[in-house]
Amino acid sequence: MNRRNFLRVVGLGALASALMGSYALAIEPLYRLRVTRYAFTPPGWTRGLKLRVAVLTDLHACEPWMPRARIERIVARTNALSPDVTLLLGDYVSGMSLATRHTPPEEWAGLLAGLSAPLGVHAVLGNHDWWEDAAAQARGAGPTEAGQALAAMGIPVLENRAVRLEKAGHPLWLAGLGDQMAFTPNAVQRNWRGIDDLPATLAQITDDAPVLLMAHEPDIFPQVPARVSLTLSGHTHGGQVRLFGWSPIVPSRYGNRYAYGHAVEEGRHLVVSGGLGCSVAPIRFGSPPEIVVLDLG
Repeated sequence: MNRRNFLRVVGLGALASALMGSYALAIEPLYRLRVTRYAFTPPGWTRGLKLRVAVLTDLHACEPWMPRARIERIVARTNALSPDVTLLLGDYVSGMSLATRHTPPEEWAGLLAGLSAPLGVHAVLGNHDWWEDAAAQARGAGPTEAGQALAAMGIPVLENRAVRLEKAGHPLWLAGLGDQMAFTPNAVQRNWRGIDDLPATLAQITDDAPVLLMAHEPDIFPQVPARVSLTLSGHTHGGQVRLFGWSPIVPSRYGNRYAYGHAVEEGRHLVVSGGLGCSVAPIRFGSPPEIVVLDLG
């Protein structure tokens, strides 16, 4: 290769790197929003029960990455999908240093109050909703500002709690798990500590109607019994950078096993959403922000 061709290759490589970096920083996280659809019948599902579920997770509300106008668009697009129930899987709080403004809880919660579904809008909290709440961390207990903001807007937060819903005469259970990484290590508590209590949550289920489990982190899935028809999680952001179905960094002790998508293990079903916002760094590549829609039954 002569000098001219060498410089041409180097120049093209630099240009490609710059374009990819610009896309990952300024295009995919800010402007892309896809609707990812799944349609299947989970195990233990009631014959004749058809349920459309919208899932939103990992908002990480802040400017310029997840401003008010973008949240409004997400809410409007979700409502246009006509879900029977809308589920919010946590991490509404930014938790990112590279932000010009961290959106107050009452502001993002007020926008999420615009969500509408016949069977309601239900929420769980994520790790950042706990980590960024200095008062809750100091107490070693809730309530959190995020949870209070949602409740004030009429959105119930299911923290180790199950509620019974009904559609067209068919009952089902919605169970919400407390966060598995709620408290960061400190001088007294040297390990991560969660507030999740799966046995106590499922003990509230009093009949054989199907169960949907909301759990911010997917790492609980190996412990979820077959009694649960479907577990829904977020947290991973699909790795934020995803190449050919693989992510180099996934915030899970299971790595890519539960990084993204629909997993089936021993007949048990899990769907992990890639979420909407960014954490740590405002970068997404190959894992665009998404609204998940499930047509069950």
